[in-house]
Amino acid sequence: MDVSPDHPRYKSLVIREKMSELSDQGIVARTGLIAHGRGEAFDYLLGEKTTPAAQKAEAAIAAFLLEAERPVITMNGNASALCAAELLALAAEVGAQVEVNLFHWSRERVEKLVSYLESFTDLPILGREQDAVLEGIASDRARCCQTGIYAADVVLIPLEDGDRAEALRAAGKKVLAIDLNPLSRTAQAANATAVDEITRAVPQIRQAVKELQNDQPRRKKLLADFDNQANLAESVQYIIENLTAQQ
Repeated sequence: MDVSPDHPRYKSLVIREKMSELSDQGIVARTGLIAHGRGEAFDYLLGEKTTPAAQKAEAAIAAFLLEAERPVITMNGNASALCAAELLALAAEVGAQVEVNLFHWSRERVEKLVSYLESFTDLPILGREQDAVLEGIASDRARCCQTGIYAADVVLIPLEDGDRAEALRAAGKKVLAIDLNPLSRTAQAANATAVDEITRAVPQIRQAVKELQNDQPRRKKLLADFDNQANLAESVQYIIENLTAQQ
């Protein structure tokens, strides 16, 4: 499908086409297309822009990653399709491991996704050999790597489900999320949630990493001051005000 760059929904249409193609290849699950559409709906409510609340959360996420001893960034099909190169660059910048973790799990799909990510980076991609189980998850998403998610102290879970966010918190890990729905279980369970579209959020997090890299006192203050529930409430209020302004 050829999309004119002049089309008002150009970026959205290009992303949809890419998601569809990667679904045909088995990288994105069919239900992942539904999840993406749901996210787009919330982005409309936000005015398709990064809000002040999201910027604060993205700075907090950068600080959490820089303060971590064993950070891990997890990748599912949607996150990989939408933002693989940026997320892998972020992993390199904060010294995080990268691990594939899937709801719709099969060895074939894991292999496809690991290979897809390896085409972007020289970083090792975990996930082919999952030798541990995260308690509290009924699906195959409980599978994880002993040296990756299982041992992590901080986990960034872009575009994930609430069960795993809650299980990671229960396991004592700091959970960082990117989720356009401020009311989702993932957003609510995380220690820091950027209510933002992933292709906007990750570059913002990378910029914050650059600014905070050599400033631990500022990182400590950011984390001490950050309140995820208050930040989510600010995001909800932003949506309300944005909708009211349209009337």
